[in-house]
Amino acid sequence: MIPNHLRPLFWDVNPQDFRPAAHPRYTIERVLERGEEEDVAWLTRVFSREQIQDVLRTDRHLSPRSANFWALVFDLPIGDVAALQR
Repeated sequence: MIPNHLRPLFWDVNPQDFRPAAHPRYTIERVLERGEEEDVAWLTRVFSREQIQDVLRTDRHLSPRSANFWALVFDLPIGDVAALQR
């Protein structure tokens, strides 16, 4: 189950059945792209820094704006961020 404050981010899943730990890549990408400060704080409590960095390195669904921001926050070179590679 996802916390109530995250439900608006996951409009396309059943909040009673959704298990973030079972879908880490999807969860991390969605929170990084659409989340607020409280949502990101939750994300960093639930998932490791390495898991989040791995999503940044491999996920192409983030917008360039989000990808640039999170690359700075998580200390990744821009060249390592998949969403910024065209």
